[in-house]
Amino acid sequence: MDALLVINAGSSSLKFQAFAISGPSNLTCLIRGQVDGIGVRPRLRASLATTGEMTDQRYEPGEIADVPSAMAVARNWLESQGLTFVAVGHRVVHGGPEFDRPALIDHAVVDRLERYVPLAPLHQPNNLAPIKALLKNRPDLPQVACFDTAFHRHHGALADHFALPQAYYDEGVRRYGFHGLSYEYVADQLARSAPDVADARVIVAHLGSGASMCALKHGHSIESTLGFTALDGLPMGTRCGQLDPGIVLYLLNQKHMAAAEIETLLYHGSGLKGLSGQSNDVRELEASPNEAAQFALEYFVYRIGLHAGMLAAALDGLDAFVFTAGIGENSATLRFRIGARLNWLGVTIDAAANLAGLPVISTPASRVKVYVIPTNEELMIARHTLALLSARASPPLQQRRISG
Repeated sequence: MDALLVINAGSSSLKFQAFAISGPSNLTCLIRGQVDGIGVRPRLRASLATTGEMTDQRYEPGEIADVPSAMAVARNWLESQGLTFVAVGHRVVHGGPEFDRPALIDHAVVDRLERYVPLAPLHQPNNLAPIKALLKNRPDLPQVACFDTAFHRHHGALADHFALPQAYYDEGVRRYGFHGLSYEYVADQLARSAPDVADARVIVAHLGSGASMCALKHGHSIESTLGFTALDGLPMGTRCGQLDPGIVLYLLNQKHMAAAEIETLLYHGSGLKGLSGQSNDVRELEASPNEAAQFALEYFVYRIGLHAGMLAAALDGLDAFVFTAGIGENSATLRFRIGARLNWLGVTIDAAANLAGLPVISTPASRVKVYVIPTNEELMIARHTLALLSARASPPLQQRRISG
C-alpha cells in the first residue's frame, strides 16, 4: 500500500505515523509508533491505529545507536508491513526568518536549516538527522519540512521585536515562537467543533516536557511565550524559561563558566528538574512527598498564571482557554490548580468534568470556556506534506489510486 510517512525526531526517541491517502485532503492513520531509548535501551513499539498494539521489540544499544539508525529500523519495519512510502514529512523546530511555510527538502534547504542549530540545540540536529539519512539513502523519495515557527511568523511588529537595534532584527534576532504545529492543529479543531470560540480570543497552553502558551485571535497566533530560542517563557522539564539575561552575564563573568557549560545548565539542568533536584517528570513530582518537588510544581503553575495574564492583555480579554500536550491532556491536578490561578480572568473549573478528562472542563457559569484538546502534530505534518506535494505533482499525489 502506498503511504505517507511522518517523522518527529528527538534526541532519544523517534516518533512516526504512517497515513493512507484516499482523497484531496483525506488522510487515514494506519500505524503509529516510536523508537525510544536510542543508544541506551532501544525499543521499537508500534500499533495499528484501529486495533492497537502490534509490535514491541527491544534491541542492543549498538543496534540503534543514533537517530539515523532508528530511522532505518522504523522504515524497514514499516515496509515489512507492506507499506511503500511515496513521501516523508518531518517536524523541524526552527525555520528562522526565511521559512514561513512547509518546504520541499534538498541539500540546499538542509544547509540553510543547519544555521539554526544554535537556536534550537536540543531539537534541530535531531530533526535534521533522519532528513540527511534519507537524502543519502533514498534521494528519490520526496521529503517535506514542516516548521514549528511557521504558525507564528505573521505576528505584528510589536510582538516580533526585541528592544535591540534594528540591525539585529534584520539579521534574524526576533521572537519566533514554537510548538506552532500543535497550535495550528488545536486552532483547526476549535474551528471544527466550536467555531464561535475559534473566532474569539483564545489562549492555548501546550504543556509538556517543552511548554509554551499562545494567544489566538480569529484562529491566528498573535503572541507567544517563546521567542528567539526554545528557552524563553514558561519553565519546562529541564529548561529554565524566562530568565534575566544579566544572569547569563553573571555566570560568564563572575562564575567563569564557559558558554557550553551555561548552555548545558539552561537546557538540561534547569526547569522542573533543576527546581526539584529530582525529576523533570510531572507524574513523579506529583507523587513525591519532597518539598522541593512540590515547590517546582507550584512554580510551574504560578508562571503559567503570570503568562496567561500577559497573553490576555495581548488579546484585550479572554473567551476560552485550551489545555493540550502531555501534561495538559493528562494531569487533572495541574489543570485544576492552573484553573484556580485563572479565576480572576473568569475561569471556573468543573471538578468532575476535569477529573474525567472531558473535552469541556469549565462550569456552565464560567465566563471563560475551558477545553482539553489532544494535539496531533503528526497529522498536521501529514496534511502539509500532502498539500505541498500534490500542488507540485502531475498527476496530483492525492489522486493516485491506493490499493491494499
